[in-house]
Amino acid sequence: MAPPLLRLDQIALTFGGTPLLSDAAISVSENDRIALVGRNGSGKSTLLKIAAGFIAPTDGEVFKHPGVTVRYLAQAPDMEGFATVRAYVEAGLGPADDLYRVSYLLEHLGLTGEEEPDNLSGGETRRAALAKVLAPQPDILLLDEPTNHLDLTTIEWLEDELRQIRSAIVVISHDRRFLENVSRSTIWLDRGVTKRLDQGFGSFEEWRDKVLEEEERDLHKLGRQIVREEHWLRYGVTARRKRNMRRLGDLQSMRSEFRNHRGAQGKAVLKASDARESGKLVIEAEHLVKAYGDRVLVNDFSTRIQRGNCVGFVGPNGAGKTTLLSMLTGVLAPDIGFVKLGTNLEIAILDQKRDSLNLEQTLSDYLTDGRGENVIVNGEQRHVASYMKDFLFQPEQLRTPIRELSGGERARLMLARVLARPANLLVLDEPTNDLDMETLDLLQELVAGFAGTVLLVSHDRDFLDRTVTSVIAPEGNGRWLEYAGGYTDMLAQRKEAALATRKELKAAKPAAGSVEKALPAQREEKRKLSYKQKFALETLPGKIEALHVDIATLEKKLADPQLFAKDAALFNKTVDEIGKKRHSLETYEHEWLELEMLREEIEG
Repeated sequence: MAPPLLRLDQIALTFGGTPLLSDAAISVSENDRIALVGRNGSGKSTLLKIAAGFIAPTDGEVFKHPGVTVRYLAQAPDMEGFATVRAYVEAGLGPADDLYRVSYLLEHLGLTGEEEPDNLSGGETRRAALAKVLAPQPDILLLDEPTNHLDLTTIEWLEDELRQIRSAIVVISHDRRFLENVSRSTIWLDRGVTKRLDQGFGSFEEWRDKVLEEEERDLHKLGRQIVREEHWLRYGVTARRKRNMRRLGDLQSMRSEFRNHRGAQGKAVLKASDARESGKLVIEAEHLVKAYGDRVLVNDFSTRIQRGNCVGFVGPNGAGKTTLLSMLTGVLAPDIGFVKLGTNLEIAILDQKRDSLNLEQTLSDYLTDGRGENVIVNGEQRHVASYMKDFLFQPEQLRTPIRELSGGERARLMLARVLARPANLLVLDEPTNDLDMETLDLLQELVAGFAGTVLLVSHDRDFLDRTVTSVIAPEGNGRWLEYAGGYTDMLAQRKEAALATRKELKAAKPAAGSVEKALPAQREEKRKLSYKQKFALETLPGKIEALHVDIATLEKKLADPQLFAKDAALFNKTVDEIGKKRHSLETYEHEWLELEMLREEIEG
């Protein structure tokens, strides 16, 4: 077994009170792909910062092999002092690193490099930070929530990129599908202690449940043993004093262990407040159009959403998901078309913009709107401290300012406020951001079992697959289509449609010389394909097929994770070739389609 590049052993950290970390360990070797998982507030980000050298532990050993390079992706990257994104990204390069890789990453992440950091959105900031840590291809990558604020296209690109690079990886993420696709081992941080599973995240949850069941059994056995020892002390036959004192000491140790046992953190209780039933037809939209200047975000979109539907909205950042959602809920008026909302609608909206939170406001004031210490849930008055417990907040946090909460705690707080409002239409814009997996499970159950209607914007593929009844996705040029089922079903339907289109186009391809024979003499005199056009129609399919083969061959070569290390020039040349061939492929396919449509028009 190769020696570790980085090792953390018996790490402890306390800020007073209960230790955040008491016996945490991480060992990272070459080619490791480690998922670091645990509840919100369990110390995952802190442990990653200790590994990166930004925080010193109270106790324990941190060893990094000499010469090993480490790059750390923080949840909130600091871009202060940089004039452009390119300057920020290049600042992460070492003397021997390739500047070309910066351009490659910026292009694939949808950035030019000339953007000013102060003007970036949350998603753009995350993409710039990713480019900075990926560009030098370090020995170890420490990634804290790399998929936050990324759209699905970028998440899937990032998965492919992480599979190809040579760096060892430790990643924290709430995105199950992402962790399943990139991890080969899992470290679970629970109550300050780490446990390691030498399998990817796909096997983690079953293993975790078994560990907790065994812990519960062991605690039950300890309780029974304490009862037996106490009975012996009271009624047992007197033995030698020394032996009795030893057994008494053992009993005291067992009592201390039982008393100080920290049980697993409780589960949040998520339940939407009931509202009266809405009408059967919740939303009817006809021929919606919305444009900003020359940019058309929605073009001729129609849909009917019935009571009980759970509709997911997916697509790249900036495609218009939030715009379409705002029109469907009556918040934003369309330029053309109309939206009719059903009867008896009571809408609760979870906005993705957590920046709108008043960070100086206390949790209690936020949940009650500053109106005393009670909140109305399902028509019943509850003390805010009791309601907060359902969302894993402690009573002592009542007067805590929101600014002191973690990202996951802020997400739970916003959910708590939304779910307290009576609703039969839930509008959830990126509800899964920063939530831990246990809370995600409960949110999934709530959405799946909600008696009303749900409109859901999310980049979490697993969450979409488990909850939605249909998916609305952009098809380009402002066109949106609705697909039955979840995200995986949408991909399958798109693939089937593409294959069917390709078969139709192949079937419609004329044999050489058949165009002239098919046209009547009169029509041929009026209009016909030129020799050049006919020749292109016959030869383009062969060129397109050859390009598909070439691209597949080059991508196979690029899939070698050692290629860049062995021959950086060849790697860069291969990337360039793929880009050029894809551009040629797109040009040929567009040209052939136009000629085919022209041929059909001429033939009537």
